[in-house]
Amino acid sequence: MHDYLQAFIGGLMLGVAVVGYLYVHGRIAGVSGLLAQILNRKTIFKTPALWFMSGLVLVPFIYALFVTPKIEMHASPLMMVVAGLLVGFGTRLGSGCTSGHGICGISRLSGRSMVATLMFMGAGFCTVYLIRHITGAF
Repeated sequence: MHDYLQAFIGGLMLGVAVVGYLYVHGRIAGVSGLLAQILNRKTIFKTPALWFMSGLVLVPFIYALFVTPKIEMHASPLMMVVAGLLVGFGTRLGSGCTSGHGICGISRLSGRSMVATLMFMGAGFCTVYLIRHITGAF
């Protein structure tokens, strides 16, 4: 299967899942919000977020059983932990994550989400440029 077709099918599946979650449960499928629901002792078993997040975690492993993964990680475990903490900090600072703003917010034509998405995408572009082309780390 061509890489572009795989990306298209994956994006289509993600869109259907997000819209389905919104219409069935009346909630936005932003991962940081779903994770907050799961970590809350009062709502952990009363919310469909647990099942939605389980699918997000398990499906890539199931996919890897049938398709050879093409992604190679070139970062150290320490760098990945630091990156994860920075993403978590940015998520709290921006009142939402990339999935909440970038997928759900833009599809609802939210101005705040459009600005947030432009900001984190711009920061990501600058970070990759600095690390790869200025420092030559990768």
